[in-house]
Amino acid sequence: MEEMEECIAKRRIKDSIFTNLFGEKKYLIQLYRTIHPEDIRTTESELTDITIKNILTDGLYNDLGFRVGNKVVILVEAQSTWTMNIIVRILMYLVQTYHNYFEHEKMDLYSSKKIQLPKPELYVIYTGERTARPDIISLSEEFFDGQVSAVEVKVKMLYGEKGNDIISQYVSFTKVYNEQLKQYGRTRKAVMETIRICKNKNVLKEYLEAREKEVVTIMMALFDEEQVMRNYVARKEKETARETAIKMLRSGKFSVEEVAEYITKLSIDDIREIEADLINCG
Repeated sequence: MEEMEECIAKRRIKDSIFTNLFGEKKYLIQLYRTIHPEDIRTTESELTDITIKNILTDGLYNDLGFRVGNKVVILVEAQSTWTMNIIVRILMYLVQTYHNYFEHEKMDLYSSKKIQLPKPELYVIYTGERTARPDIISLSEEFFDGQVSAVEVKVKMLYGEKGNDIISQYVSFTKVYNEQLKQYGRTRKAVMETIRICKNKNVLKEYLEAREKEVVTIMMALFDEEQVMRNYVARKEKETARETAIKMLRSGKFSVEEVAEYITKLSIDDIREIEADLINCG
């Protein structure tokens, strides 16, 4: 449990590459202009970061929120694991964003005067591989069989296929990264090769050259976190298996061999040791 708490604590103080990149206004404005190419007047100073720290982050998703003019824009990165539950997660994020907005602007929802509500724009940047690629996913279609309900959420999908814009570069970066993981595993070599290849291909080159040490630190910290998480899960699985083995042996209905055949997380020597402990304890 201590390892798990340490893992969570680390995650709370560490950026991901997604949030680190777009946390810088010079790249955030590029992102905004990618999704709104018609707006050539908005400047960096007009973008207000409203990212909610840690509300959705679990290692598979990275989240970004900003306000510009009368719009509130929320983007979530979906990596290799795909689930339509992301629609619900974005809805939760949007509700919390509005809550924070009302508090910041000191708006009274119980007043007779109608409040000013920024128009929401919801996006998923998908960096994994999929054969079916919808442009829009919606709450009603995915959860209510297309039936109209009291609440609707529509999320635009971004796949980074437009060329050399900042979203396409970020998606390319993640694909190079995944290729290097397959070749070198979760090692510093995989990280350094990812950075080298991307710089050579002019993918996020300016960002990687300016923040290479920081990028390496972020990616290596993620490896550490994933290893802690794997160790924690493995230990919990073994603890559960041990508890099951104890119950089976105490029942007197199963031999050591039968328990070993049923519980694959423990070796037969582990189970013999458990049996010996039970006998010694009387």
